[in-house]
Amino acid sequence: MDHDVAPHCSCGVKPDNPNTFSHRMVPLAAKRKKGLVIVESPAKAKKIGGYLGDEYIVRASVGHVRDLPAKAADIPAKFKKEPWSNLGVNVDEQFAPLYVVSPEKKKVVKELKELLKDVDELIIATDEDREGESIGWHITELLEAKVPIKRMVFSEITKKAITEALNNPREIDMDLVEAQETRRVLDRLYGYTLSPLLWKKIRPKLSAGRVQSVAVRVLVERELERLAFRSGTYWDLKAELDTQKQARFSAQLVTVDGKKVATGKDFDEHTGKIKEGTDVVLLSEEQARQLQEKLKSTEWTVASIEHRNQNRKPAPPFTTSTLQQEANRKLNMSARQAMQTAQRLYENGQITYMRTDSVTLSQEALDAAHTRIKADYGDKYLVSRQYTGKTKNAQEAHEAIRPAGTEMKSASELGLSGGEARLYDMIWKRTMASQMAEAQLRFDTVTIKADETEFRATGRHVEFPGFFKVYIEGSDDPDAPHEEEESALPELHENDQLGCAELEAVGHETKPPARYTEATLVRKLEAEGIGRPSTYASIISTIQDRGYVNKSGSQLVPTFTAMAVTRLLEDYFPNLVDLQFTAQMEQSLDDISMGQAERLPYLEKFYGGKEGINEQVKSHEEEIDPRKACTLRLDGLQADIRVGRYGPYLEREENGERVTAGLPPDIAPADVNQETAEKLIEEKKRGPQALGMHPEEGLPIFVKRGPFGPYLQLGEQTEDGEKPKRASIPNNYDPDQLDLETAIQLLALPRRIGLHPIDGKVVNAGLGRFGPYVLHAKKYGNFDKKAHTYTTDDGSKTVDILTVDMDTALEMLSKSKSRGKAEPLKVLGEHPEDGKPVEIYEGKFGPYVKHGKVNATIPKETEINDVSLEAALPWLEAKATKMGVKKAAKTKSTTKKAAKKSAKKAPTKTAAAKKTSRKKTSKTANDGE
Repeated sequence: MDHDVAPHCSCGVKPDNPNTFSHRMVPLAAKRKKGLVIVESPAKAKKIGGYLGDEYIVRASVGHVRDLPAKAADIPAKFKKEPWSNLGVNVDEQFAPLYVVSPEKKKVVKELKELLKDVDELIIATDEDREGESIGWHITELLEAKVPIKRMVFSEITKKAITEALNNPREIDMDLVEAQETRRVLDRLYGYTLSPLLWKKIRPKLSAGRVQSVAVRVLVERELERLAFRSGTYWDLKAELDTQKQARFSAQLVTVDGKKVATGKDFDEHTGKIKEGTDVVLLSEEQARQLQEKLKSTEWTVASIEHRNQNRKPAPPFTTSTLQQEANRKLNMSARQAMQTAQRLYENGQITYMRTDSVTLSQEALDAAHTRIKADYGDKYLVSRQYTGKTKNAQEAHEAIRPAGTEMKSASELGLSGGEARLYDMIWKRTMASQMAEAQLRFDTVTIKADETEFRATGRHVEFPGFFKVYIEGSDDPDAPHEEEESALPELHENDQLGCAELEAVGHETKPPARYTEATLVRKLEAEGIGRPSTYASIISTIQDRGYVNKSGSQLVPTFTAMAVTRLLEDYFPNLVDLQFTAQMEQSLDDISMGQAERLPYLEKFYGGKEGINEQVKSHEEEIDPRKACTLRLDGLQADIRVGRYGPYLEREENGERVTAGLPPDIAPADVNQETAEKLIEEKKRGPQALGMHPEEGLPIFVKRGPFGPYLQLGEQTEDGEKPKRASIPNNYDPDQLDLETAIQLLALPRRIGLHPIDGKVVNAGLGRFGPYVLHAKKYGNFDKKAHTYTTDDGSKTVDILTVDMDTALEMLSKSKSRGKAEPLKVLGEHPEDGKPVEIYEGKFGPYVKHGKVNATIPKETEINDVSLEAALPWLEAKATKMGVKKAAKTKSTTKKAAKKSAKKAPTKTAAAKKTSRKKTSKTANDGE
């Protein structure tokens, strides 16, 4: 019941005969609550509500309640004719932002206003960073509360932390609000001014951004370095040596006749030759093999032994940036996946707030870690240690990312599983390791003489593991040694005679600089002071979504579009993609957040005047030639690369005629050379060649190339538009060497391997959108993503789609999960029209909401934890309409006539220069970060 019930008659007289006296149950007035607590996400609201009890109402705003208009349709009619309306910022009135409440948030705001009528105070409990402060401010502006307003902040969702925050409220920090608004306005001015220029000059739907354009430039510069790289070849010798006690170890050739033997570091990456002035011996293959034969019969003697002790200190606890980097290195999580997983852990009260630049730990955390270390490892492993961060304005939070609470429980003790368990375990180990003793190592270097040469062997012995017991920081170099692993040399003494068991001549080629991964890009951006770690996940997602970057394994590969856009920006707007200039922008925004600078002069300088972005775009627009902007000329390539509407292609003139040929979609710019270009142009001129006639169909089989790679086609397209049968060519087959028999087999896929020995159901092998697979009862076994082959666990055979047998298929299937039993990531509730569940699932292209047979992709700028049933319903309706799915019969009427859009134009400075925010998870498509 919503009301209390009076147990006795108000007159106080008890009737003698209950049959002659009517005793009524009297409802009391509804009881007011102490406060309405507003947070961002439903998960957070549920957790905090459990701690605060019935005296408080806890509700979620589900991210931002209002923002700058995302599209023209969002702009209120009275502002549509304003010259600044498309920006959503009144540049003539002190850059006052125009805020609109989206239709799905109007219901949220209305509900909050109703709830506010029955409480004694409004408590803003949004996240403790700039963005959270801004969201809280917007909520208070919209609700226009008549009751006291308080701001509570906390870095973990535990009963103790929530209680302390409730008892120690503060006011909304308007400096943080103003700083966030300035960022939001700046990003809008940047994105909405530059992006339309890119649409006109290069391709529609491109975007520019304050951080994203610099991030793309960083990737492009590395690709150009790879393009300019010239490989060098060198040889050396590797010996396997035996001690007198028959202990074997390896040694590497380091000098010949007293002169150092060349290694990769001695080469000039632009010429592929030894750097000028470097005095080394460059061995050819012939010289290395001659030396190999000569040394086989010589004496090998230990010339010297050097011992060196070193200590290793543990890495500090995680910040947002280091968490993203390590999750990418160790767990193969993207920055976005890491942040989404961390968000769930935080909202479930298992870790502290995950958007932080701080490396410090609270005394509570130190006590918890110390207690656990003593219990698990003993006193000798414990060292109390506090870290100091290097970030100038670590505003995001006041503590590092660590396990929440006072017990330092492990993932298994919390009952975690899947990605959440893996990420939590890494956070737990890193926090524990930060309070443990240094690892003590001994490095041994042994020099061995053989004739006029010297070989060197190195060993590593862990004298005391210290924090190695718990955690080792990952490396961006896949070839880097693991320091915790023992690799000690056998006992050796000077003048010991050694036996040469094996001597091998080894050839090497220098490697181009490695492409960036998500981890190394995040590290680079942070080191340069570009952007903020809390936005890196959305930036990396955006540059992929916009077609600037493809992912190849863990590598981030810039596209030809990225190269064209970067060149245009470098040529005409160099400051806007300059790392130092962008870092200075970030510093200026930090100064504003700390009250050390004013927003208005900064925005006026950035946007207005001759040097401002608005005038710069206008002055350069006419002089930018679209054809030139879309044409790339690479060193060593006797053809232009054109960035077209449907992808990049080669173009050159032959005998006065223009010749073109499409480039494969997955080819990296640095991998295009003259040989590749000639091959593609010749194929285009020759046209598709028939391998032969299909024996049963009587139609020719062609090898063709399309936007997604090479494929087979059976026959020609008919006049009635019927498409011929096609089949992708797996990566392990060379399209130029394919024979007719193999082509026929590929076109016949899927093929039946046989019946499963347990349930008798068919096991098939086929080709799908994501490559070859084996399939049994909705369970898939996958081949290697790149090679499209599979090597058995015992290494006895390697098979492909045409040769995989039942035994191998069973092994592949044993490693896969059934796709028929996918568990939802989150249940949003029942659909108001048919009562069926609306759920969130993880898909190939990211998370999506599902209702019956309708699946709707969750927008990339939206966090899973921010998705509510109200937000999901419009996505599902739009997808159902597109699919032509009829609406189910309603169980009850729930629809209401949509209200007109409302908007609020923010005042300037005093009351309103302090309020906007960027989207909780990402920017509008063309906004500038």
